[in-house]
Amino acid sequence: MENRQLKFHLRELVLVLFFMKACASDTFPKAQNVTWSSINFKSMLTWSPKPTNYSYTVEFSKLGQDRDRTPHCIKMMETECDLTERLKDLNASYSADILSGPKRGASTDLVEFPHVSSEKFSPYYDTTIGKPEFTIEVSSDKKKTTLNVKDIPTALFNEDEKRLNIRDVFGDNLQYKITYRKAKSTGKREKISKSSIIELTDLDRGESYCFNVQAFLPFRAQDKQHGEISNIQCSPEQNTSLFEEYSMGVIAGAILIIILAITAIVIVIVICCRRRKRAQHTGKEGLPLNGV
Repeated sequence: MENRQLKFHLRELVLVLFFMKACASDTFPKAQNVTWSSINFKSMLTWSPKPTNYSYTVEFSKLGQDRDRTPHCIKMMETECDLTERLKDLNASYSADILSGPKRGASTDLVEFPHVSSEKFSPYYDTTIGKPEFTIEVSSDKKKTTLNVKDIPTALFNEDEKRLNIRDVFGDNLQYKITYRKAKSTGKREKISKSSIIELTDLDRGESYCFNVQAFLPFRAQDKQHGEISNIQCSPEQNTSLFEEYSMGVIAGAILIIILAITAIVIVIVICCRRRKRAQHTGKEGLPLNGV
């Protein structure tokens, strides 16, 4: 009899605990739409919905290592957490958990809180690179157009608190893709440059060209290789003189050909005139004399 009562009470206790856990889960809803958002290495974790009578805590770690927390993302009422400064190893892959729990000052008997895990994220391989800025220089002889691209500053700093740009982070892995066309045409050409200074020597002199530039990271997965496309910029249209357009040798050759052509024409005209006069004279000598 006593054993039956003990079993009955144990069942009741299990049911109560299960009910409490279910209630607690209803009280602390799980986060939804957990997403990494990163541009120029400013890395944010975002989710929904906005909490009411509960809060969120973010835990993160390198894959395979112990989880950590950042003070400004513990029992928070917001739905985003800036982890830029905590993801020190840019090449590593990270994951994060969003825990739902009581608000600050409130207590609970729960040991395990409802949580949702994020996808894997690596700053080096996943951050988006923003729109670059650049200037256009055309050489005085109009044979070369140079694009000077400004390497975009990031949200990262070195030990001396100097802000790093994307060239500081990626080094020789950073390239730029240039798309260009004549201002009055729709046909496009592309060029890949490993340098931030891009020289173009295959453009028609004096013509206006329009350019777009974007960062290009060929070591990444294909859908993450290209940064955002810059605003379009066009070089000025410049009128070129005959001496700027062609070399002296070409001009001298053209003049010589024209002189030879004119000389040949004159010679042909002179010969034709002489033949005509000779024919007329021969014709007159062959006519019979008129009677007196």
